[in-house]
Amino acid sequence: MKLYFYNIKDAYGEFSNFSRHSITLSGKVYPTSEHYFQSQKFAGVNPEREEQVRQAATPREAANMGRDRGFPVRSDWEQVKDDVMLAALRAKFTQHPELKSLLLSTDEQELVEKTTDDYYWGCGTQGTGKNKLGELLMRVRTELRRKA
Repeated sequence: MKLYFYNIKDAYGEFSNFSRHSITLSGKVYPTSEHYFQSQKFAGVNPEREEQVRQAATPREAANMGRDRGFPVRSDWEQVKDDVMLAALRAKFTQHPELKSLLLSTDEQELVEKTTDDYYWGCGTQGTGKNKLGELLMRVRTELRRKA
């Protein structure tokens, strides 16, 4: 059985990187996991831009800033982006007990980010996307179960 999520206002919207659950990583607080993910595109390359993204007013603003190719991203981004997302998700679901409980409550359901235009992190309009966000959430769920 598949469990779809996307909009923060809908059921399981907490699984979205736009959900307003701050995370702390490397001694810094990020308003959302989206802020962390997007800021890490500039880690080691442009510390000023990295900080601007971290402090963005909204997750949408952080996303737009991270996608702005007027600023070069780290050269290894394509190789590390999944690990960066995994670190963000581990932080989010361990630092917020209510989110951990919600994630564990999904049992063995397949988690799918129901997107329209993202065929990497989500399933895309046709449902043929890689659903990397869903896969990483299921990985975190398995890790949390093992630690329980």
